[in-house]
Amino acid sequence: MAYIAPFKGIRYNLKKISNIEDVLTPPYDVIDEEEGQRFLKKNPCNMIQLDLHNSSGQAGIDTPRYAQARDRFEQWQKEEILISDETPAIYLYYIEYLHPHAEKRTRRGLVSLVGLSDFSEQIVKPHEQTFAGVIRERLELMDTCEAQFSQVFSLYSDPEQQIINLLEQSREPIPLVQARDRDGNLHTLWRVVDQHTIDKVSVLFADKSLYIADGHHRYTTALACRQRALQRNPELPAGSPFNFIMMYLCGCEDPGLLVLPTHRLINYPEIITADRAAELVSVYFSVEEVKGAAREGLINIILDRMDETVLGGGMSAFGLYHAGEDRGFILRLLPDACSCEHLSMRTETLKKLDVVVLSDIIIEGIFDLDHEQCVRDQLVRYLSDRDIALDEAVKQSVIETENTPLLFLLNPTRVTQVTAVADKGEIMPHKSTYFYPKILTGLLINKLSGKVQVAYSS
Repeated sequence: MAYIAPFKGIRYNLKKISNIEDVLTPPYDVIDEEEGQRFLKKNPCNMIQLDLHNSSGQAGIDTPRYAQARDRFEQWQKEEILISDETPAIYLYYIEYLHPHAEKRTRRGLVSLVGLSDFSEQIVKPHEQTFAGVIRERLELMDTCEAQFSQVFSLYSDPEQQIINLLEQSREPIPLVQARDRDGNLHTLWRVVDQHTIDKVSVLFADKSLYIADGHHRYTTALACRQRALQRNPELPAGSPFNFIMMYLCGCEDPGLLVLPTHRLINYPEIITADRAAELVSVYFSVEEVKGAAREGLINIILDRMDETVLGGGMSAFGLYHAGEDRGFILRLLPDACSCEHLSMRTETLKKLDVVVLSDIIIEGIFDLDHEQCVRDQLVRYLSDRDIALDEAVKQSVIETENTPLLFLLNPTRVTQVTAVADKGEIMPHKSTYFYPKILTGLLINKLSGKVQVAYSS
C-alpha cells in the first residue's frame, strides 16, 4: 500500500526574498551550464546553489561541492532565508499553462511525503532506466545535505478525482506562494492542515499504485540514501524521514495532465537524399510525401495527419522531414512490420510504443545506428518543441557538409501506455515521455533529520 504523510515543508521566506521567481528553477536535469549561470546572476540565494545541476565528474569522491551546499542550506535557515512550516501539511500545487495549441489548462496536483518502497513491491512503479553515475552524484548531495530539494513527479489513478477535490475543499484560502516559470506558466501552492481531510486522503491512497512520471533518478537515490541510513542505524524507526520521499502527485485522469512528444533530430553520418531516405523506410512503412506548404506549414500538416492516424486506430505513424531539401513525408507502419526481426526481442506492450518502433526499426534497423554510436557521436538530439526542432534541423542542414540532418516527428506517448509498461515491469527507451509543465524546484524542501519523526497512518 502507498503511505502518504504530511510534512513541515521548508520554503523561501517571502519577507527576505523580494521576487520569488529569482530563486526558483526547473529540475536540475534540464538546466544547462549557460542557464545555470543566468540563475546565479538573478539572486545568490537561487536554488541552483543547493540542488546542484552539474556534475563535478568525480561522483562518489569527497569533493567540497556537497559540503558547500550543506553549509549554504544550514546558513540560509539560520538567516531565515528559508523557513519551516510549523504544522505538517499536504500541499496543493496547481499549474496554469498554455497548451502548445494555445489552449488554457490547469494541472491539479498535491505534494506530500510517500513511504519508500522497493520497485519489487510494485507499489511505486518505474518506466525508465536509471544510470548509476547520476545516482552516485545525487546520493552524495542528498546524504551530505540531509535534504531532498526537488520532488519526484508521480501519477495515481482516481477517475472521480476524489482526492484532489477533498483537498481543495480544505485548503487554506490564501496561497502560500505564486510564481511564474521561464515559460510564463503560473504555479500556485496552498497548504492543507486539516487532520480529518489528511486521514481521508491517506485511506484513499492505501490501495493505489504510484507511477513515476519524472524523477526516476531522484527516487532511486532516495532508496540508496535510506540504505545508507540503515547501515548507520540498523534500528532506524519506521517514522524516520529517511523512509520517505517528497512527491508531487497528479491523477492520471486529470484534464490538465499533458505529455508532449519528444521528436528526434538524427544527424545521419552520410549524405543522403530525401528520396533515398524514403526508399529505405518503405520496407516497413507506407510512405506519403506531403506537399503544398513549406517548412512550418509542412510540419503542421504532417503532425495533423499523424494525429488523425492514431485517432483513427491506425498503426504507429511518424513524420520525416529532410531539412536540406525542405521535403516531408508521413510514415505509417505496415501491419506485418510488428513481427519483423528488429522487434523480435520486444514484448507486445513495447511493440505498441512509437518510441520503440522508431528506435528499433528506423534508427537501429534501417539506418544502422546503434545506441552506443548515437551516444558516443552525439547523433541524436531530443526536442519537444516542434518549432525549435524545425529551426535546429534547418540550421544543421546549412552547416553540415558530410552528414544529413533528418527530423523524425512523433506523437506523444499516452499516459495509459506509461502505466501499462510500468504494470508489466518493463522499461521504455530513453526520452520516451515529456510531462509538461515541469514542476519548480524551490517551492518546497523536505528536510531529512533523524530528530523529527513522520506521522503517518499504517
